[in-house]
Amino acid sequence: MLRTRAKYNLGQVVRHRKHPFRGVVFDVDPTFANTEEWYEAIPEGSRPVKDQPFYHLLAENEQSYYVAYVSEQNLVADYSGEPVSHPDVPEMFGQFDGATYSLQYQLN
Repeated sequence: MLRTRAKYNLGQVVRHRKHPFRGVVFDVDPTFANTEEWYEAIPEGSRPVKDQPFYHLLAENEQSYYVAYVSEQNLVADYSGEPVSHPDVPEMFGQFDGATYSLQYQLN
């Protein structure tokens, strides 16, 4: 049986290692749980391994807000202390302490 422990928590602000976006974790899959089509669209040399946590983020970059699905290997904690401006953050989360948003309610 595969045992996986997520490195990042719900409400935590993270950023992508390679791409210029950051976001708030709102869900975690213990292993890859997206479509094969999504996975195959990633260039072969950049595809993450499937047997690791994958995170659902309320993400933002300088141009837009969106939902991202990112492997743990491609994330790092964001220590900027800056809040995430994604418009859905207030619907899911409460106060921001500089690193993490408090949960408004139990999500799962």
